[in-house]
Amino acid sequence: MKPLILASLIGATVAGCATTPTGRSQLMIVSPDSAIVESQKAYASTVGELDQNNQLLTDPSWVKRISDITGRLVTEAIKLQPETKNWEWSVAIIDDPNTLNAWCMAGGRMAIYSGIVTQLNLTDDEIAQIMGHEISHALANHTAERMSRAVVLNAGLLAAGAVTDNNGMVLTGTAMAAKLALELPNSRTAESEADEIGIKLATLAGYKPDAAVSLWNKMQKAGGGGGPEFLSTHPSPGNRAKTLGKLGGDMLALNPQLKKSAVYPITIVTDAAQAQ
Repeated sequence: MKPLILASLIGATVAGCATTPTGRSQLMIVSPDSAIVESQKAYASTVGELDQNNQLLTDPSWVKRISDITGRLVTEAIKLQPETKNWEWSVAIIDDPNTLNAWCMAGGRMAIYSGIVTQLNLTDDEIAQIMGHEISHALANHTAERMSRAVVLNAGLLAAGAVTDNNGMVLTGTAMAAKLALELPNSRTAESEADEIGIKLATLAGYKPDAAVSLWNKMQKAGGGGGPEFLSTHPSPGNRAKTLGKLGGDMLALNPQLKKSAVYPITIVTDAAQAQ
């Protein structure tokens, strides 16, 4: 039993490899399509709760600002990866003045919290950097990558359970891994990768690349570091700003006049039904 399980684990790991838009090799046992299906379920559940709590912003000024900025980014994302035109691109604007966050699930389902815009007094260029970063997580299949790591963890637990006959450990570990696959933060490597792709998207869409630096300087002042870099899976805001600053000149060469892209018609989610 033990050799069979271990051989299956090794075979799945070797077979499940892919390459990100930056050229990084990544483990990909769970397909991107499967990650999109699971993300849709999670998105519907999350938006349903937000709708019940009246936390979905519908103010016209918010809707226009976020839809215009994100729509331009999506236009460039589709140019880079044409298959994403079939994604259900959407954004929920969450009324939460105390939360500094935004995210994008597999398949283009996004959210941005009002707190990150108001507390940091973000410009359109800085919002573009945030949303470009989040969209990049989806373009690089980071959700599928996290889920693939969970599969490997599950297989390891299964092998351990077969050797020790500890079935309780296997069941508990499997359930936990499946849950964490969608809920845990991305790794430091994935965050840095999304920074690199995101600043490119934002620049191509017509937004200033140096806004990536001012954004992370604001995050650092707001206490967004969460402690020393080596204690976190995320690069510190200060180091992110330095790294992105070095990329600025090369990015600007991609769109010297910062010509604005066309606005792709994304959906602004204003009720739970739109998230189904």
